[in-house]
Amino acid sequence: METRNNLKYSKTHEWISLEGNEAVIGITDFAQNSLGDIVFVELPKTGKELKRDDDFGIVESVKAVSDLYSPLSGKVTAVNEALETTPENINTSPYDNWIIKLEMSSSKETDELLDEAGYISFCEQEE
Repeated sequence: METRNNLKYSKTHEWISLEGNEAVIGITDFAQNSLGDIVFVELPKTGKELKRDDDFGIVESVKAVSDLYSPLSGKVTAVNEALETTPENINTSPYDNWIIKLEMSSSKETDELLDEAGYISFCEQEE
């Protein structure tokens, strides 16, 4: 399982890159590996307001359909439209293929995210 130490993680297997008041969000290597070959990604509309733990889309693989959950509250400022035609890029490189960008409502919510070591420990308990 690949992780990156400069990211934050949620217990629903999203990674979060914090850039000022913006959060870039994708799914982790653990998640894409559990799902198998990804064949479809449903993206939210730009401008959609999300509360922490709201679902914002779907990832469909040959094995399962899984909801995507927002680890933070805020407004969707961008979606990775390339995933509509090449969803399999998440399997190839999950940390280079973000799903949404979010303008955060509250930076305090980031305190509840896991660091790399915490996420690795969490995943080990799930296996």
